[in-house]
Amino acid sequence: MKSNTNTSRFWSTASFGGNTETSPVDLSSLGDHLGVCKSPHKHLFALHCMADATRGFMAARFMTTLLALTLLVAIAAVTL
Repeated sequence: MKSNTNTSRFWSTASFGGNTETSPVDLSSLGDHLGVCKSPHKHLFALHCMADATRGFMAARFMTTLLALTLLVAIAAVTL
């Protein structure tokens, strides 16, 4: 059995065979676009970052967090 090994790339790009390097104009345009897109959503982005940090903290310390939440609920139930 003969095996054909093809060393060419199997994905396609939007360059359609042209230059795949980014130009300074492309980078400037991308920077302008990201600046415009990020401005209205700045507060949501900060909230998302805080949620990610909290999730990372809780995931790394799952059992400790679970115990702390259980104790907090038990104390709240006793005092109320």
